[in-house]
Amino acid sequence: MNPVLAEYGPVNCLNVTGVGEPGGAEHTAAIGALYAVAARMGGPGGPLEGQWFVEDDRPPLTVPRQEWRWHLLLPLAAAPEPGAAERAREAARASGAAVDRVRVVTFTEGECVEVVHMGPFSQEHVSLAVMEAFMAERGLVANGLHHEVYLTALDDPRPRTVLRQPVRPA
Repeated sequence: MNPVLAEYGPVNCLNVTGVGEPGGAEHTAAIGALYAVAARMGGPGGPLEGQWFVEDDRPPLTVPRQEWRWHLLLPLAAAPEPGAAERAREAARASGAAVDRVRVVTFTEGECVEVVHMGPFSQEHVSLAVMEAFMAERGLVANGLHHEVYLTALDDPRPRTVLRQPVRPA
């Protein structure tokens, strides 16, 4: 588990924003909506991703999971043509998924520290501590939301997750 510095430019994604614990009803519904819309836009261009945050001053991992906020992201292979997302949402409505919250977003993270975490989500704090030490050694501080890229299915018993943190000089 060795952190690296990487640069990330503009990415086009389908996005749903919400509040609640990972695997909870809202989180699960949002994932279903993303995939329902993506299927009608030619499929996803990459694995599911999540940006996680809290809206108070407590250390994030001390905040009850039902208060966690997130942006779920499903990368697109290319920028969609005008109206494509609206047509895909309309077509996906028949699936019963709550697709009205699905939006197309473009974002740039710039310089990031990242590491591949291999193991349960409950043990990510170990990898995050390694990332924090790496950042401190290089005089870097967080400059954006904690970002996860799910390389395996969320219910995989041996998950692999890219943990990413946008950074800037202190």
